[in-house]
Order: sequence, then structure tokens, then C-alpha cells
Amino acid sequence: MERKLKKPELLLPAGSKEKMEYAIHYGADAVYLGMADFSLRAMRKGELITLDNLKDCIDLAHSFGKKVYLTLNIFAYDSDIKQMTECAEKIKDAAPDAILFSDFGVYNVIKKYMPEIPIHVSTQTNILNYEAVKFWQNLGAQRVVLSRDLSLSQIEEIKNKVPDMELEVFVHGAQCVSFSGRCLISDYMTKGERKANHGNCSQSCRWSYKLVEETRPGEYFDICENERGTHILSPKDIALINYLPQLIDIGVDSFKIEGRTKSLYYVAAIAKAYKKSIDSYLKYGKIDEEANYNEIVKIGNRGYTTGFYLHKPDSEGYSYDISKGLAGADCLCVFTDKKDNLYKVITKNKFLLNDEIEIITPDECFRTKVTKIYNEKMSEEKKLSNTNDISFIELSNPPVDYHWALARTIGVKNLR
Repeated sequence: MERKLKKPELLLPAGSKEKMEYAIHYGADAVYLGMADFSLRAMRKGELITLDNLKDCIDLAHSFGKKVYLTLNIFAYDSDIKQMTECAEKIKDAAPDAILFSDFGVYNVIKKYMPEIPIHVSTQTNILNYEAVKFWQNLGAQRVVLSRDLSLSQIEEIKNKVPDMELEVFVHGAQCVSFSGRCLISDYMTKGERKANHGNCSQSCRWSYKLVEETRPGEYFDICENERGTHILSPKDIALINYLPQLIDIGVDSFKIEGRTKSLYYVAAIAKAYKKSIDSYLKYGKIDEEANYNEIVKIGNRGYTTGFYLHKPDSEGYSYDISKGLAGADCLCVFTDKKDNLYKVITKNKFLLNDEIEIITPDECFRTKVTKIYNEKMSEEKKLSNTNDISFIELSNPPVDYHWALARTIGVKNLR
């Protein structure tokens, strides 16, 4: 009998309240967010999510009919457990749809002080087999986030063995060089100041290294596998947008996108791309692989790989030349208001009068031209809008709805 395909959840990162709102409007069914003290990503920009505004953020997402998962997935010390216990009442009051954890001590705190909140088990627990899934199911978990070290066939076997357990799978974003992210390189290289498993990874695996031989101090040698460079520990980013049909057929419940420290543009554009691909497969039974690829290369990346999902990664799965993700298209501005035929924008990267740009909104993607630029007071025309400027612009072809609109450069640079 033919199985009716279930629509998977599209799960986006919410590194700040602003990014959460863009993720939701661009297609997320749910978001995951964390507070600085208990999350594996320490945010430094935007309206940070704290214990004080957690409830407001969750209530806002719920008002749009979306779910929110709170990440308490640090590896906890006694001081963390004590602090978490003191925060339990406010977390309960905020009412997240689930709590994501990896530490057994944190599990005990959740069960004791917040037993009514569903629990999801983090990828940090290295779940690689169906017996591990059953173990957590028996302990009351509603969902597990599978390790990124699994293949599609292994995921399918787990789903077949434990069909009544929700499975979450990473489909896009940065990979860690260490096994499911359990790494101490950052701790060591920063003398304990940047602890990876306390949300402050320095990504020292992506630094450029040279070799020194102890009897020849001061003589440094490149560490090269080939002529491309020295970033020997820096894996490319996962991109499974063209393999979503297989994952939907398997019955994966949630598609997770990595990137709480990524830009607002990244969150919006990647949500739009993956939502479009999911909807296309569910409605038409097919996806446009070329269009998918052309879209995701416009978003910050270190080059793309399928990781372990199709086969064991080889040297092609690593980014040897650079460590920083480069976008194929630069985000130029964010639309915030409209007065008559002029749009108020916050400039992220400089653009010029008469530039041809691309507008993306939750429902549109089209090219247009900047025909006028005014200063913030609309009292003076300008020939350009510089980074961080607040400007008013006129477009030859305006968006139907400017709310949540972004502008970016046309074409693709930094094709990796």
C-alpha cells in the first residue's frame, strides 16, 4: 500500500528575536533558541534572548502558530545545574514546546522541575542506532536529533525500527570536525576561555596552521595536503536540499538548519529555499535541483558537501582554502517602512544609485533598479547608501509587500 507522505517540520535557528521573526515569515514551522548561559551558541549581536525576554519571544512565535524549542544542551557543571534549577520556574512560565538537552544532569533537572515540558535529545548525545533511540524513548523523550555521522540508509533503518519516535536530522549548515560536535580544541587553544560545549567555540579547527620542528625554532612550514592550503580541519557545510525527497520518503519528522550565529539574511534566504523545495516535492513529486543549488550558493557557505549522508566524506568534503563562510550574494539592505513610493531601508552593504539589485520577500524574488536614494530625513538625494546608513529608496519595480523584504546583489560571486 502506498504511504501518504507526511509534511516534515522545517526547523530554523533563532539566534535573536529579530532572526526568529524573519525565520518564521520566510517559512519556518518551528525555531530553536537558547539563552546565553545554557546554549551551545553564544550570541553577540542583535536582541539577545535572555531569561527576561524568553517568554515574550515564545509568545510571539506562538501567535504565528509556530513552535519553539529551547536549547539547554550544554555539558553542565554543578554551577550550571544550580543556576538552571533557579531558572526553572521562569522557563516553565515561558512554555517552550520542548526542551533540547544532552547532559544527564540537565535531564534530571527538567524531569524534576519542568516535567510537563516535552524533551528532545540533542545530537551531542551521538545517537547512531535504534537501540539508543529506544533508550531515550523509554526515558520519556518525544524526539531525538540524530548524529550527523549517519547515512540515509541508516536513518531509514532507525525509522523503521522505532516508527513512533520523532527523528530530527540536520539538513543544512556548518559541520564540526569532531564527532557530533564533542570537541575540546577550542578550550585547549584558548586556555579555557572559549569553551566549545558552553556555547563559545572559537572554531580553532578552522584556523590556518603551520608546523614547527622543535630543534628548528622560528622555522615554520605549511601543513598542506595539496596546493590548496592549510585549513586541514575545516569541513565544508552540509547541504541536503536536493536530497529532501529521500528524507521525506524515509519519514524524517524534522529538518534542522544550523546557524544561530549566522546573519538575518542567511536565516531568511535559507528558510525560503528549503520551504520551496519541500513544498515542491509534496505537491508535484519533484524538485528543481538546479534552481535549489543556484539559490543556496547565494547564501554564506564554505563550499557544500553531503557529509556522511550519501557516503563517507573524503578530501572533497573539506574547505582547504579558507575558514570563513562566503556568501555568493551580498545582502544590501533590510526594508523597514514605506512612505508614499519610497522605502526606508537599513543598509548592510553599500549600494549605488542606478544599481540593479535583487529583492527577496517571503513570496517574491525579482530584479529591480535603484532609481532614487534619499537620506534618512528625505531632505537630500544621494548617489549611494553606505553600510549602516538609514536611507529611503525608490525602485523601478517595487515589491507587492515590503514587509520582511531584503535586497541583495545579483549573480553569484565566491562560487566554491
